Amino acid sequence: MERLIDKTLEDYARAHITALPEALAEIEHYTHTHRPDAAMLSGPVEAALLRLLVMLCPARRVLEIGLFTGYSALAMASALPADGEVLSCEKDPEAIAIAQQFFDRTPCGRKIRIRAGLALDTLEALRGQVFDLIFLDADKESYPVYYDRALPLLRPGGLFVADNTLWSGRVLAPSTPADLGVAAFNRKVRNDPGMDAVLLTIRDGVTVARKKTACA
Repeated sequence: MERLIDKTLEDYARAHITALPEALAEIEHYTHTHRPDAAMLSGPVEAALLRLLVMLCPARRVLEIGLFTGYSALAMASALPADGEVLSCEKDPEAIAIAQQFFDRTPCGRKIRIRAGLALDTLEALRGQVFDLIFLDADKESYPVYYDRALPLLRPGGLFVADNTLWSGRVLAPSTPADLGVAAFNRKVRNDPGMDAVLLTIRDGVTVARKKTACA
């Protein structure tokens, strides 16, 4: 992920968020120390945004598409009520093992269930279930497909949140399958009459869209 804003401003923003659970700092340190793809980590400012969105929704059931090392899942779980649940889809066994070891060490981790395997298969199996918030942070070329498959699971008034929707600026002149996937997703959300959406310039771009209610 290429930096889109000055690091000094990023650090300033990070210094002005509500304190996050200590377990998130542990995941962040581990990921940056042991994973060459650590840039995929959501980061503290986005974690604070996700926690706030969960509280504002308000959400009890969250669906996450793309677990990675568990940072965003644990951030959202920390904002859920005691009977809340994050159901996270992940195909990488190594990432699942890393995330689960952190979940097992914190009470909030008990609110997270991991569904191993391809996310599209999991979404198919979840037909008929309802979620208050959906967070998408998976393979970018499939973003439009994930949107189409996941949106029916979102309740009216619920939030659909997607990470990396500025894609290091490559949405301006997309060429690779990932570039084209993110750009197509952005168009799809913008043109969806059933959604109210904003693309925030946080980190690498975060889209927040609310599914309209019948009277909206």
